[in-house]
Amino acid sequence: MRTGIRVLDGAALLAHTDALRSVYADAFCAPPWNEDESKAEEFAAALPAHARRPGFTAATAVRDDCLVGFTTAWPTLAPFPTDRCYPQAAAGLGPERTAQWLCGALEIDELAVTPAAHGTGTAAGLLDAVTADAPDGRAWLLTSVQAPRAMAFYRRHGWTQATHPSTEGKGIVVFLGPRHPARSSAALPL
Repeated sequence: MRTGIRVLDGAALLAHTDALRSVYADAFCAPPWNEDESKAEEFAAALPAHARRPGFTAATAVRDDCLVGFTTAWPTLAPFPTDRCYPQAAAGLGPERTAQWLCGALEIDELAVTPAAHGTGTAAGLLDAVTADAPDGRAWLLTSVQAPRAMAFYRRHGWTQATHPSTEGKGIVVFLGPRHPARSSAALPL
């Protein structure tokens, strides 16, 4: 039962939309995320637009002819976006660090693996594959402090927590990739 990981461009990834939707639901409709099935539909509906972003890249993990995981990523635009959870990330870093550390860096948008693939190295392989060509090693992601297993996973694989959740926020934190040059400048975890 070997898992094969492939890096894909947007057009190639879209051929797997139904399987991606299923993996998304398996990964995020369970604790700690507890998302509604409609979020998997929203993900699938947004995928074509995301796949057209400049610099979009993705990786898939297949075991026994079944998709068991994926990750999607793209370079973060400048000026730093103000939708989704971006304001919380910017508030945690401040404007100068946000611009220097995140703009132009490879942003991991989604990382999802089926529960059956947990603990198999699949998630780490997906991250490694999609960040291999990150500009100057600059890769980053957002996650929730309500997902302690995810946070521990990123730390084990060399990612550095660069922000702390705000008191009025939803507990979103920024992690810098293992080769990000600003890792040593990040604040130590609380």
